[in-house]
Amino acid sequence: MKRVLVTGAGGYIGSVLVPKLLANGYAVRAIDRFFFGSNVLEKAPNLEIIQEDSRRLSSRQFRDIDAVIDLVAISNDPSGELFEAATWQINHEGRVATAKLAKASGVPRYILPSSCSIYGFQKEVVDETAPTNPLTVYARANERAEIDTLKLCEDDFSVTVLRQATVFGFSPRMRFDLAINGMTYGAFANRCLPLMRDGTQYRPMLHVQDATDLMLKLLETKPSLINGEIFNVGSTANTYQLGSLGKEIAELVSEIIDSPVDIEWYGEPDHRSYQVSFSKVERTLGWQARWNAEKGCREIVEKLRSGHLNRTSQTITLDWYQQLSQWHQIIRSVEMYGGILDIDRGNQ
Repeated sequence: MKRVLVTGAGGYIGSVLVPKLLANGYAVRAIDRFFFGSNVLEKAPNLEIIQEDSRRLSSRQFRDIDAVIDLVAISNDPSGELFEAATWQINHEGRVATAKLAKASGVPRYILPSSCSIYGFQKEVVDETAPTNPLTVYARANERAEIDTLKLCEDDFSVTVLRQATVFGFSPRMRFDLAINGMTYGAFANRCLPLMRDGTQYRPMLHVQDATDLMLKLLETKPSLINGEIFNVGSTANTYQLGSLGKEIAELVSEIIDSPVDIEWYGEPDHRSYQVSFSKVERTLGWQARWNAEKGCREIVEKLRSGHLNRTSQTITLDWYQQLSQWHQIIRSVEMYGGILDIDRGNQ
């Protein structure tokens, strides 16, 4: 049985990937701080859960590991801007350190999920050879992680980078701060779909099930096909102008709930706009996306209608990080002798 170490295992993608790995016969060592709760991963045979910070890993976590999927990240641009130092530490330095530990421990395969956001603003359709143009801390940290982990690849240590499109779809660690997910929730719950100005920006999308399917495929692919390679992950069919996408989702949800849905514009114009070629991943690996925006939107509405899903502060990444930081300050200011109301009296 092959054993896969997954960092960020309790995150949006990790909580979909881990059960899928287990179902496909892998043993999983799942590492996460579990900022969003440890209940997103159900206990299971062949699942080892380790609560640890990715910046504090050591060689013992990499023993008997056949592959590393390094999902851990401070995710999204607003969080990256507010928690800049932590984003560089986790998204760049921490992931490079993880790759080095994996290599030193004899792990043969390392996969780095990165982001198409490193393309920033592009006028033409770009492939993996195009110059990057990262516009945010999140994107720049991803770019540095790509560069520094790819330097480590050798014949016996395969490094593969996945530049993922903007992810969407249902996950046990749900996020409503992702474009399609947030649009769907607003349209369903408020009859008002939020849309960032000015709507002309292009963005490729990728369902979380498609993203994790590709990761499983990479685990079974000959290293010679993927070692040192970068793959854009998404599809031309799922590349949208956000204004048109918003209208499509508004009309779809309106039809489902039989009620009109308005569009509410917000924010300054978003200058991130890029169209990406996905021919390499389709040609080299025979992978193709199975989900589209309509199917993902219907899935989320179904979960919302059934009561299995709702929007909470934990589903908005930046809001939750800010709450955790505020609570930490409050607790530190009143904690004494190892507690608040109940204290350690052993040293009296």
